Amino acid sequence: MVPVADIAEADENWWYGEAEAVPTPRSIASHLALINDVDPAHPIILSADGRLMDGMHRVVKAIAEGRTHIPAVRFTQTPAADFLNVPLYDLPYPDDGV
Repeated sequence: MVPVADIAEADENWWYGEAEAVPTPRSIASHLALINDVDPAHPIILSADGRLMDGMHRVVKAIAEGRTHIPAVRFTQTPAADFLNVPLYDLPYPDDGV
């Protein structure tokens, strides 16, 4: 369990950092649906230095519910990235509409 207050990325521009990515009502609604659907029992994933690698929707749900801690797993050594400097929409993952 890690303190939600220690997750610095919760105060960063996590989803809309790219120049062409802007928050729209539709994109916010998509994120809300994902936030509502997450299972808070599944841990977030942190890098060796404690940075969030996966699980922002779970973090937002924890914040919204007023929880102070969230389950997490943390790498002892951060693995190399599969992709570097590749725009989100050029990644070879299914388009989830977000």
